Amino acid sequence: MTTLEPDIDPSLATLADAVLIPPFYGTTPPEWILDALGRGLAGVTLFGNNVTGDISSLTAALRAAAGAEPVIAIDEEGGDVTRVAYAKGSPYPGNAALGVVDDVALTRDVYAAMGADLHRLGINTNLAPCADVLARDGSPVIGTRSFGPDPLLAARHVAAAVEGLQAAGVAACAKHFPGHGSTSADSHRVLATISGSLAEIRRRDLPPFEAAITAGTWCLMPGHLRVPELTGDLPATLSPAAVTGLLRGELGFTGTVICDALEMKAASAVFGIPEAAVLAVIAGVDLLCLGRDTDEEMYQAVRVALADAVTSGRLPGSRLEDAAARVAALRARLQEARVARPDGPAGDGPAGDGLASDSIGLVAARRALHGSGSIPARLADPLVIEVEPEENIAAGRFTWGFSHWSAVRRIDPADANGSGDGAALADIVHAAAGRSLVLAVRDAASALPLVTGLLSARPDMIIVEMGVPSWTPPEGTPYLATYGASRACALAAAEALGLA
Repeated sequence: MTTLEPDIDPSLATLADAVLIPPFYGTTPPEWILDALGRGLAGVTLFGNNVTGDISSLTAALRAAAGAEPVIAIDEEGGDVTRVAYAKGSPYPGNAALGVVDDVALTRDVYAAMGADLHRLGINTNLAPCADVLARDGSPVIGTRSFGPDPLLAARHVAAAVEGLQAAGVAACAKHFPGHGSTSADSHRVLATISGSLAEIRRRDLPPFEAAITAGTWCLMPGHLRVPELTGDLPATLSPAAVTGLLRGELGFTGTVICDALEMKAASAVFGIPEAAVLAVIAGVDLLCLGRDTDEEMYQAVRVALADAVTSGRLPGSRLEDAAARVAALRARLQEARVARPDGPAGDGPAGDGLASDSIGLVAARRALHGSGSIPARLADPLVIEVEPEENIAAGRFTWGFSHWSAVRRIDPADANGSGDGAALADIVHAAAGRSLVLAVRDAASALPLVTGLLSARPDMIIVEMGVPSWTPPEGTPYLATYGASRACALAAAEALGLA
């Protein structure tokens, strides 16, 4: 027992532990996590700080401490959102690229390879795929994490992703129900409202979630997203109408509902994490992800809040028991999958090393690459400029771009969007004299002052768009779109430019 262990009724403490997957800091599990796993904690959520060392040893230690197969969950979407390949970039291109190719067999194979990587590392639950349908004007929160703006296209690829992951023995968790693709706000920061009427949301946003359910996804994640006609002022995570009514009742999902991180401001700013945890379970959530920056003290506070809510009658004991039973069923399923695949096949590699010419991630990235204009067969002493984008909280400031294959120069967003002093443009034009000029951006629309200024001086400049192509270059401009900034996407573009 740790020094923070509260005085809770033992039966309620057991039920609370059965629905929690807290984080911890570092590459070695702390004693409080090991102790909690031994007394029935459902599992853990891994983040970037956990996977910089020997991941297999870490997950083995977690398993050894648990009485039954624990949930070991991670956000590994491929593309721009990667945890295990954060340092070098993902060897998989991500959903936008897969959606552009629109080959469901390829999507299934990519996710199977990703699942094989996770399985080999001892990670059994992937908080992916994103089932969000991207709005036509592009959600800055979701962007390349979506398969695209067509609900039916997104639906068939979400189904393929679920099938690929689970064929590798890793639970899929389709997210962010009922759909984050049309929001302009980031639910990490504020409560985001899904645009459109409930009828429109049913047509536009729900088909991929229905496809995930039909494909047999073991888990599904509601987002901290407000649908006024359905959830009132609550996020879907905390709304019985969204989770129990729409997801369980109307769509018929019988698997495990895992909430998005409760430390996100859309959930925690108003209620605090412990109260948000109680409301989520009341709404119908089964498994509580607390968030990267929560600690043992918060884990204990959530346990107390759940126990107190049952004691006071706010949270029916039967609801907590039902959640614990669903999580137990998931853990049993994960155990069966692990026994059935003790030495799973290797994928492209969790560290992003190698990227052999025939690796499935690179094959997919090459097929996604779209170009226009005339790109020279050989570049002359190229100057490669990369515009550092505003940080996406989900992805973090991960490694991207051409630095593996070429010297690069990074430009601050302020110097690209016109809010700086304008010196960068003149400096680049001067430095590029007599040389080929390559400009890599992850959102050309947000860097238009720099893009248009450089094109005016250097119409032969090659633009590489590594985000969602929401801007159309002038006719004849040498242009490549990768539909993602993963290492696989960058290598595909580097090959096309003769840099690799």
